[in-house]
Amino acid sequence: MSEANGSTASGRTSGSATKEQVQMIIVGAGFAGLACAIEATLKGHHVILLEKFPELKVLGDIISFGANAGRIFMRWGLHDQFWTICTHLRQFHLHTWRGDLIDNTPIKPTEDGIHHYNGHRGELHKILMDHAIGMGIDLRFGQQVTEYWETDDAAGVVANGERLTADVVIGADGVHSKAREKVLGYFDKPRPSGYAVYRAWFTAKGSGIDEDPLSSYLVKDGDAFYGWIGKDVHFLTSSSKGGKDVSWVITHKDEADIEESWQFPGKMEDVLKIVDGWDPRCAAILSKAPSCVDWKLVYRDPLPTWLSRKSRIALIGDAAHPFLPTSAQGASQAIEDGVTLAVNLKLAGKKNVQLALQAFEKMRYGRVRGAQLTGEFNRDRWHNADADAAKKDPDSVRWKDEEWIMNHDAEQWAFKHYEEVTKDLRENGYKLPELEDDDKATERVLEAREEYLARVI
Repeated sequence: MSEANGSTASGRTSGSATKEQVQMIIVGAGFAGLACAIEATLKGHHVILLEKFPELKVLGDIISFGANAGRIFMRWGLHDQFWTICTHLRQFHLHTWRGDLIDNTPIKPTEDGIHHYNGHRGELHKILMDHAIGMGIDLRFGQQVTEYWETDDAAGVVANGERLTADVVIGADGVHSKAREKVLGYFDKPRPSGYAVYRAWFTAKGSGIDEDPLSSYLVKDGDAFYGWIGKDVHFLTSSSKGGKDVSWVITHKDEADIEESWQFPGKMEDVLKIVDGWDPRCAAILSKAPSCVDWKLVYRDPLPTWLSRKSRIALIGDAAHPFLPTSAQGASQAIEDGVTLAVNLKLAGKKNVQLALQAFEKMRYGRVRGAQLTGEFNRDRWHNADADAAKKDPDSVRWKDEEWIMNHDAEQWAFKHYEEVTKDLRENGYKLPELEDDDKATERVLEAREEYLARVI
């Protein structure tokens, strides 16, 4: 889809494009971009997927996909590959900071047999990327996108100096998105969350975790999942691959005034200070990690819109709506984004792509915001819980998978509701999305909307 002849940057072609196909450029080959590319290809669209890194690297630590993403992965035939490397959990054992057991929460598939997938971010990402490449998707590494543009009839980017043209451009370029600035017309400054996270993933063998009675239970009988909660702190740890690997995350208050999220190597002595005086099992597990990452969390209020002015550029995933880790839904909602968008474009066809993108935002904005708020809710009830009260009332702190989130089928929902959503758009026109009146972010979002509208006018 270069303006010259539709060839790739290296000169080779990838598939054949027809006038009926929607031509898509997707920027960013993370989970959101890959999901959108895979589902779009399955729906008959022609995709160029641009990734800034020169090659795939297996990076990161634990990531969670709920059943709402799991049903999509299973539909794509990826269950066996995912399940082999994922954590096979039976229960979540939640404790007070002193070590008193609060609850053992069962973990099981949904009633219709849909699985959750919790595993190493890099390993799961590689499976998804290999699947996309195997489908013949035109995936280009080492692509530096320096410009986004759109007209009434087309949209595109400039990548490595080459001007590429399509019907739509999808910005899936993550929390540090350049596409977001194009959509909004200004730099959207994040706000501190007030929290930071130390994270680690390591091999159990040789770490001593299986030899210490204060930590061996985590790996000796297959996979396990444990948590401890205290004032403004929660610590989660699990094993995977039959107890071969261990991961942990510890979230704590952080007053640093930072303007963007970042991560650096952490200091284990700082980690251990957080759990000083806690159940000794916590320090025993934490200290077995050879290293950790210090991840400062910032948060973004809901954007005034996910669409460019001419509705030919859309944001998805973290570029549109970053999540707090306590939602355990950021990656899953990114998958939903990609699938919904692909369905809408199929139903709209090439001549109505702007309507498809507007319907996508209308379908997704409120649902995503609701899922985001679960992260704030989970964090606050854990960090403000009274240990004795939690023991008496485990339900007050029990992890709950919301049925309205987990039972959602993004593909089928889009097929079912596309006509009614687009009918409303045709009759009443496009309007910027709105939050509920009682949403704590409403006032800030209205201010952002005013800035956005001032730049549009």
